[in-house]
Amino acid sequence: MSDFFVLTAIGRDRVGIVDELASVLGRQGCNIEESRMAVLGREFAVILLASGPEGILDTLKGTENLESELGLHIEIRSTEAPGTGAAGRPYLIEAVSLDAPGIMHAVTAVLKETKVNIEEIFTETASAPWTGATMFQMKGTVILPADLNTASLREKLEKLEHERDIDIVLKPVNR
Repeated sequence: MSDFFVLTAIGRDRVGIVDELASVLGRQGCNIEESRMAVLGREFAVILLASGPEGILDTLKGTENLESELGLHIEIRSTEAPGTGAAGRPYLIEAVSLDAPGIMHAVTAVLKETKVNIEEIFTETASAPWTGATMFQMKGTVILPADLNTASLREKLEKLEHERDIDIVLKPVNR
């Protein structure tokens, strides 16, 4: 029987962090099941789901020098084995607009109001090709409840598009 855990870590970016983290987990007999890693500003951030031998959490948490060895602030939390995913219908959502405070909140508020669960989300800002204006872009996968009227959600998103001048795309994902 394996124990599953989520590990989050953040620290100053440098070459070799991923290899060092994978090496530490590998030496403990852990398998990295899923991970997301990125450099944000000058910081490296990771969140990963891993499995390991029974009792691995005590072993990892008991390694006080793990943070100093890797130069990362680390948190480890027990979790369950991944399931088949949330019940409902998976959709891809994308939003693009001129960057301004509150865009992500505006979009996610509509999702929360309609009981749509965010499974994964990615955001970034970048300069527009011709104008150089800062653009906000959000992409993600959401799970629509089985009983949600998709047309009703689309109406709410269209209203938001007009109010905030955001282009929003919602389309089903084939899994």
